[in-house]
Amino acid sequence: MKKKKLLGVVLSAALAISSLAACSSGDSASGDEANGDSKKITFWTPFSGADGPRMKNIVKNYNESQDEYQVDMQIVPQSDYYKTVDVSFSGQKNAPDLMIMHTDQLTNYVDKNLLKDLGETVAEAGIKPEEYSETAWKAGSIDGKQYSIPLDIHPLIMYYNKDLFKEAGLDPEKAPTNREEFLDYTKKLTDESKGQYGYVVPTLWPNQFIYPTIFFQNGGELIADGKPNYNSPAGVEALQFMTDLIHKYKVSPQNVQQDGEVTLFLQGKNAIQFNGPWMMEQWDKAGINYGVAEVPQLGTEQQAVYANGHNFVIPASVDNKDKLAGINDFLKFTAENAMEWAKSGQAPASKAIYEENEEFQKMVQQPIVAKSFEYAKFAPRVANWGQVSEPLWAEVNLALLGKKDPKQALDDATKKAEQIMK
Repeated sequence: MKKKKLLGVVLSAALAISSLAACSSGDSASGDEANGDSKKITFWTPFSGADGPRMKNIVKNYNESQDEYQVDMQIVPQSDYYKTVDVSFSGQKNAPDLMIMHTDQLTNYVDKNLLKDLGETVAEAGIKPEEYSETAWKAGSIDGKQYSIPLDIHPLIMYYNKDLFKEAGLDPEKAPTNREEFLDYTKKLTDESKGQYGYVVPTLWPNQFIYPTIFFQNGGELIADGKPNYNSPAGVEALQFMTDLIHKYKVSPQNVQQDGEVTLFLQGKNAIQFNGPWMMEQWDKAGINYGVAEVPQLGTEQQAVYANGHNFVIPASVDNKDKLAGINDFLKFTAENAMEWAKSGQAPASKAIYEENEEFQKMVQQPIVAKSFEYAKFAPRVANWGQVSEPLWAEVNLALLGKKDPKQALDDATKKAEQIMK
């Protein structure tokens, strides 16, 4: 799922709240409280895409597995999700008992004391940290307290067109693993006379995943000593490499508009695509003969990949013991039965699935995603990362469009981000 910035409480959020019942599978949370139904758990998710039915199935299977608790899953559209969450935290009655939260949003709400410390929940549910990816579990640990239970990690991954590989004389079962190989492959895959390119560099989304990946691979940190570090040597080198793909190596067309790289991949004119696991269903429906691989080490220092994650969190206001017991039971069930979630293209963070499940290991994409868990990197642990990073994406866009020198663009992004943090 694409990450969304934390936004303020606005009128559209109120409208989203009023329409929540229409996109839910049951009554609103306020109705539950009014009826004193402490065995009903209201569960909010932003899964309004192809992954929604997968989570609905998990909830359905849980509800059918026992008769003590009832989980009521309510889908809030991704575009309205955090605005709606903010409304619920601002004092509205219809707040959820359990919700999904992206890893890059956790700090925003923990800093405001809006999320429950799940130490007691973890103990009572019999949930153990070692049952999950260490990377995913630590992402929810802030100042020694555990505020989330991970559902998945969704890192950047590489898709490639096997048919184009064959035509270029490349082994369709072998993807590039480093910068040298990547440049060699993309040059061989580029044929401007056909309008075909080895790798189409996007100028907008999903650069929020691509640029930080190369930045981290260069050994850099986006925030250092509490300050934006965008114009560090690691950052400048990463952006220079990306612009060189367009202007020096010419393996990409110029001035790619939003989703232009996706369109060309669907048309068989873009051989390599960096994107998230959520793209799998679109490629399948299009009938593309594609391969999946870990993102090559395009940076100079280490293997790394930028990622986000879906996590279960509980609002700090939830203190009903029956509800908490039901939530504990549901979370344990989900960890043990997350193969349904894997069918969405994601790799669940539960080791019972990604390490031990034979069906999971036979999947084409999901084991590749899980291989990235060990070296996945998340957004910096700062409040309002969405706002602090906004100047970075704007300036990266200008550099890739050839409107600014990479160093100047990152100098400007750093100055703007510093002002925001002040």
